[in-house]
Amino acid sequence: MHLKIITIYCLCADFLLAYGYHDDPQARITSAEVMTTALVAAAFFHGNQETSRLFLKEHGYIPTMLSKSRFNRRLHALPEALWQALFWLLAEIAKQTNVEGLYVVDSLPVPVCDNIRIRRCRLYQGEEHRGYCASKRRYYWGFKVHLLITATGKPVEMHFTPASRNDLEAFKQFCLDLPPSSEIDADAAYNDYDYEDALREVAGIDLVAQRRCNSKRAHPGYVTFLCQHYRKRVETTFSGITNWFSRTLHAVTPAGFELKIVLTVLAYAILH
Repeated sequence: MHLKIITIYCLCADFLLAYGYHDDPQARITSAEVMTTALVAAAFFHGNQETSRLFLKEHGYIPTMLSKSRFNRRLHALPEALWQALFWLLAEIAKQTNVEGLYVVDSLPVPVCDNIRIRRCRLYQGEEHRGYCASKRRYYWGFKVHLLITATGKPVEMHFTPASRNDLEAFKQFCLDLPPSSEIDADAAYNDYDYEDALREVAGIDLVAQRRCNSKRAHPGYVTFLCQHYRKRVETTFSGITNWFSRTLHAVTPAGFELKIVLTVLAYAILH
């Protein structure tokens, strides 16, 4: 754990230095320490930032730690572009080390509350947030995290949508800044023959989606087997990210709730 905390801090400090982000001279702790506290909370304390704040202070990692309210203001004062740039940096490293050129795409349902509490939910309102999780055979209220990962489980692209949004529509919003001749494996929800042809012709990327039994463009048996094999990688990654979630994520605003999800994905990308 000690080495992982040091790794997170060194990465944040070097990233902010390269990014050109400067702190106020009167700040008690640096932005790198604020980012480290939030990422340590996501990695080791199920997103509980108060526990992370107390742990880093009591064990001497950040002796001048801010109070709970001041730390929260410093964390939310960090621009969203900063987190996006850090994720982009990790994604570039993942793509450069992914020599096989294999990627997997899928969506992760994130329920905000139990169905019995939907009417009292204040974070998200509107029927577009009611979705159905086929693997668990239940409806949920919240949103989806669409992830494009490498064959080894490193996140490359991430996108949030309401729970009712179709996976294929969300996938078409990805930038797909991938090397030519890359292959993306997906489940049957991503079947679109025209989009597959356009993606192959324009970007040189092969979208290999599992076919349904009545498909007019069925894959050979070996392609179906390999697609199912690599699909297990995304299930393992989603299981690892979900295990880092707390049973209840405390957030007052939608931005705060989504930030905790982003921090969990970032921490997973750094430490795996």
